[in-house]
Amino acid sequence: MITLTLTWIALPFFVGFISYLLPKLDRYLSLGVAIASVGYALLLFVQPPLTLKLLDSFGVTLLLDPLSGFFILTNALVTVAVILYCWRSDKTAFFYMQTIILHGSVNAAFACADFISLYVALEVLSIAAFLLIAYPRSDRSIWVGLRYLFVSNVAMLFFLIGAVLVYQASHSFAFAGIREAPPEALALLFLGLLVKGGIFVSGLWLPLTHAESETPVSAMLSGVVVKAGVLPLVRCALVVVEFDPIIRIFGVGTALLGMFYAVFEKDTKRMLAFHTVSQLGFVLAAPEVGGFYALTHGLVKSSLFLTAGSLPSRNLKELRHTPIHTPIWIALVIASFSISGFPLLSGFGAKVLTMKSLLPWQVIAMNIAALGTAISFAKFIFLPHEKDEQAKVKPGFWAAIIVLIGGLFLANVVYYEAYTVANIIKPLVTIFLGWLAYFLIFRHTTLKLPRLLEQFDHLIGVMSLMLVLLLGIVLA
Repeated sequence: MITLTLTWIALPFFVGFISYLLPKLDRYLSLGVAIASVGYALLLFVQPPLTLKLLDSFGVTLLLDPLSGFFILTNALVTVAVILYCWRSDKTAFFYMQTIILHGSVNAAFACADFISLYVALEVLSIAAFLLIAYPRSDRSIWVGLRYLFVSNVAMLFFLIGAVLVYQASHSFAFAGIREAPPEALALLFLGLLVKGGIFVSGLWLPLTHAESETPVSAMLSGVVVKAGVLPLVRCALVVVEFDPIIRIFGVGTALLGMFYAVFEKDTKRMLAFHTVSQLGFVLAAPEVGGFYALTHGLVKSSLFLTAGSLPSRNLKELRHTPIHTPIWIALVIASFSISGFPLLSGFGAKVLTMKSLLPWQVIAMNIAALGTAISFAKFIFLPHEKDEQAKVKPGFWAAIIVLIGGLFLANVVYYEAYTVANIIKPLVTIFLGWLAYFLIFRHTTLKLPRLLEQFDHLIGVMSLMLVLLLGIVLA
């Protein structure tokens, strides 16, 4: 298992460079690597957890267990879907090389159980993501990519200083060393991860970046890349129980903040991006079961971004008067049902499991967030549709959607115990109330929320305020 693990981690980087040298094989090699990750992730659910110490004196450690298995499986399935989506497009070998390097760096981040190797993985991830965002080479894409890279690098600078302080205090970079670290180290580390993970106000860089990127890149960013900052927070909450309440507080705040923006948003891609922020809050609100929710969210959100890219407009007001092709509408509805918690899809089990794992003080706020989810996705569910023989989608669109939506049906088995009468009634009532609120209130609302805090000038200021807030929390 050790040899297999090391080979699996190194394979995407090796194949990435090989595929650039052999451009005729680029998509085949990339798809092969992603399928290999599917197999490895499934293996983690039947094997005992593997702890691999690479450098004993520095605490550099890899941890592969069922929790990381959920995240790795998400990364693998989303990457397979994105490669299939781009299969017959004009994407060059450079695009596939960066995609598979991004896949490998996200895998590495999911496997890390120490701060220094996590830092390296996140930095490689940032560069690969930047190159994919800027891939169209337009002025706009280059600006969005540089904005992402700048924010990401500032956050990682804070993270690196925090990691050094942890080592200074504990003589180890391992996550467990955080117990002995000074408060400022905790604040710096958490700030870096909150920004990378798009959590709470630190994640306000995310809507513009995800909305303005190309469709397959948006699917990768929203489906898996942000989770590279989320899993370490989940690990810290599980390793050091004193941090569990802090992570849960940020989970609740993030779920409500993202939901609040999403219900008023009229742009499809921006609404999905804000909803990514909200759903990451669900992952953090119940860290012990966050893996299953992360898998479900990754499949749903990638499916929705790929489908949104096939709609005739990004403007929801225009879409209300422009019937969309019925098969595309069905794909949109299935994914929307899943994220709303409708039975027969994995979103149902993930939401039930998360709600059952909440602490009493979280319940009301998270139910409000679930109601907001139903309101947000009613915008897609009640769009007009018609059978249009002239409608065209990308050649690989349906293959990608089958992988993602098929995953939503199959993942139901993870928590089949959820199917009791009481568990089924509650989400159905929530969805019904959400649809009612949508038709009575939000469908007619024209409120446009200010984007002041999303501006580049203010993102660093928000980071500084978050650092002060984190210091206050850890010192309390």
